[in-house]
Amino acid sequence: MKYVLVIPDGSADLPCPELGGRTPLEAAHIPNMDRIAREGATGLVQTIPEGMRPGSEVAILGILGYDPITCFPGRGPLEALAMGIELSPTDAVYRCNLVTTDGERLVDFTAGHITSEEAAELMTSLNGQPGLEDLRFYPGVAYRHIMVWAGGPTGAETRAPHDHVGDLLDGVLPRGEGSGRLREAFWRAHELLSSHGVNRRRRNEGHNPGNGIWPWGQGRVKSAPSFRERFGVGGSVIGAVDLVKGIAEYGGLAHPNVPGATGFADTDLKAKLAHALDALAVEDFVAVHVEAPDEETHAGRLEGKIGTIERIDAEIVGPLLEALPSLGPHRVLVLPDHFTLLSTRTHAADPVPFAIWPAPESIGSRPAPGFSEAAARTTGLALSSADQLVPLLVGK
Repeated sequence: MKYVLVIPDGSADLPCPELGGRTPLEAAHIPNMDRIAREGATGLVQTIPEGMRPGSEVAILGILGYDPITCFPGRGPLEALAMGIELSPTDAVYRCNLVTTDGERLVDFTAGHITSEEAAELMTSLNGQPGLEDLRFYPGVAYRHIMVWAGGPTGAETRAPHDHVGDLLDGVLPRGEGSGRLREAFWRAHELLSSHGVNRRRRNEGHNPGNGIWPWGQGRVKSAPSFRERFGVGGSVIGAVDLVKGIAEYGGLAHPNVPGATGFADTDLKAKLAHALDALAVEDFVAVHVEAPDEETHAGRLEGKIGTIERIDAEIVGPLLEALPSLGPHRVLVLPDHFTLLSTRTHAADPVPFAIWPAPESIGSRPAPGFSEAAARTTGLALSSADQLVPLLVGK
């Protein structure tokens, strides 16, 4: 039996006036997702537990079968796992965006979509600098990096930078336990990065500089039973971003590096499909995660969001549905991890639609007219937590 999970990140949304009251999922041409919804079981699932911040770090952990309330170690530790960073149980591990600031406000949470090569030069230049000696910086992909504070606290109130573009720094920089040190590090890094040659060149070329660090999503490493131990199958997670790879590592799942997978609208979906099919040839389970709809929404690009959803349907879901019969018995599950709202450019905790085909015997056929938020509400099927999904998928 082959089990396939496809996650079009952040594709769920509210009705948009620009679309005549439709959502992007309703406006998109997605015949393959619609087929799964019509021929299988469709419903709603609450992927964000009450009281937890809506984000992929929580939602995808749950979608892969782990209760975030008891198993979530923090976004920083998950991404550090993917990067192979050696950590002590006493390390405070932070996700660390490279951002653009004008000294008063947060201007850009991606530093102008800085390249990984430029970002690596900037982040590594901070290591060992006076005023930052107790911190260690590890470059990741594009604007996404890791900061480790050896023996540091994890109780500060930190905020996701994509929620605060344009806000005054004083109101959104860390508060609470350890926040004084984190604020000092922010301003010291800003001083060092502002004069760095990479940023001088970027400004000359008309690009936003990576002149600030933004630590958030902190936690400490912890362990959990593997996906195979929990569900009796092993496999791979095909994704571009370190967070998703880190969740895979946390569950003992493979997470191959896919050339051309960027996490943005230019990501190579055909390469992701090829890696998924290669994995299914030898393994029982594969999850394909595509970050692009979420990134397009954060940027406020309605047409970009619809376009990436349509590409996922045409270049991932459709070819998988064509290929799976030759591999034997199979089941496919499709769902976004969370809502990402064009109206606010940030995440929301509403229950998301899911569709699974063929329908498991435990819930029976629950057809919907298509794959969308409203269509999922018509079936009466509602799951209270995301960790109920994998048991439905694999029959355990």
